[in-house]
Amino acid sequence: MEPLIEQLRQKSQTARLGGGPKRIKREHAKGKLTARERLDLLFDQGTFIEVGLLTDHTCTDFGLEKKTMPGDAVVTGYGLVDGRKVFAFAQDATVMGGSLGDMHSRKICTIMDLAIKAGAPIVGINDSAGARVQEGAEGLAGYGLIFKRNVDASGVVPQISVIMGNCAGGAVYSPAMTDFIFMVEKTSYMFITGPKVIKTVTGEEIDMEALGGAKVHTKISGNCDLAFKDDTSCLQQVRRLLSFLPSDSESRPPRRPYAKTAPFDADIHQLVPEGPKEYFDIRRVIERLLDGGDFMEIKPRYAPNIVCGFGRVTGGSVGVVANQPRFLGGALDSNASDKAARFVRFCDAFNIPLVSLVDVPGYLPGVKHEYDGIIRHGSKMIYAYAEATVPKITIIVRKAYGGAYQAMSSKQLGADQVWAWPTAEVAVMGAEGAVDIVYAKEIAGSSQPEAAREAKIQEYRDKFTNPYNAAKALHVDAVIEPGETRRKLELALEVLADKRQAKPRRKHGNLPM
Repeated sequence: MEPLIEQLRQKSQTARLGGGPKRIKREHAKGKLTARERLDLLFDQGTFIEVGLLTDHTCTDFGLEKKTMPGDAVVTGYGLVDGRKVFAFAQDATVMGGSLGDMHSRKICTIMDLAIKAGAPIVGINDSAGARVQEGAEGLAGYGLIFKRNVDASGVVPQISVIMGNCAGGAVYSPAMTDFIFMVEKTSYMFITGPKVIKTVTGEEIDMEALGGAKVHTKISGNCDLAFKDDTSCLQQVRRLLSFLPSDSESRPPRRPYAKTAPFDADIHQLVPEGPKEYFDIRRVIERLLDGGDFMEIKPRYAPNIVCGFGRVTGGSVGVVANQPRFLGGALDSNASDKAARFVRFCDAFNIPLVSLVDVPGYLPGVKHEYDGIIRHGSKMIYAYAEATVPKITIIVRKAYGGAYQAMSSKQLGADQVWAWPTAEVAVMGAEGAVDIVYAKEIAGSSQPEAAREAKIQEYRDKFTNPYNAAKALHVDAVIEPGETRRKLELALEVLADKRQAKPRRKHGNLPM
């Protein structure tokens, strides 16, 4: 037995070295960690169990039959993150550039199948040169098999993609089908076709960073949720994200210890200006409502007129969606609608209650936005909220105008509780716009048009836009003091924790989003 054990140890040690010390050193020189170093950071120390360590490629052409590829350029396995089970794969750029071949894809599919069976999140660390050309159609088929698993896992277990090197061509579609994408600044790239192909086909000249770097995907395309300065900080934030998420769609989010807050927050209202057109940062209000002010914002640089992210109330996870008056006055556009709809649907799939803070003047007007398809995109947000069966609590901070208010989880779309601060205005549109339509002739015929207009604006506000009219009609459940918002939120989430809501039966799958 001893010689056999020694043989096993030698084979395992060789496999764990991947492409060898020189290639490992080359990756370090780029500011990158190796696949196994990344997995060591992701998992609790000493808990990672590798699957398929001794796998090798099956290619018999181009001289590859004489070479070994330890692990076939990917490390797969499972372990614990904060004591909870997680499955992961990490492509190994030291072995054939992390290229995907037959056994490589089989290993990833194996670990994804196990994750679905076990009901646990999947973390995929992407760092690959793409499909292995030497294996022909096998590489292409491998991507298809992975895509199928992404779809099978969607809404069943959380899927997180981490881009830590190249991710190009067909490889980018798998991360795009997962729930979250993290990138590393200046060392990770995503694009369908690279700079050379683009120059050949279109004549455009562009480098990899400007085409598919982290800045592009966090701010312009919206493909990436968060980007970080290096591998270490990126993986730390993956662990943080996992702490908010349940293991699967049948589980509830984990609970954390929390410090009790005061029953009344006396000065929270001071964060919100009295004037309905004055800007402020809604994130300061969000932080005051969450345990310890801990808020993990998702896509903060993309469509910043809507804020989405995770926090906790009395130790339990919540998803927060809020209009951001600092950008576009908090109005909704196509990108904001897509961003919010995707986030709402994720929270609903994984039993995370939704808290919506409303200060929305409407959908953004303009020819460009109409041409961009704001009708189609805006409807996604309405659909997502109406479809969601998790506890939904809506807080109207200031403006709640028109169809955009409906899109922010109104009572009519199924919000369980809708509260308004005394500063709230619930109406088809703002008083100024309404007066210009309803009283146009009367104002024009007045001897003092400006004074008449101001008087009508005040009259309209008193009659129609104040929150008490909405409360009378039960469009709003209560008008509350801002200082009691946190306490009411705690109680409502506790009462609604076991909410059950049946939906009309439909064929598996929903309207494409």
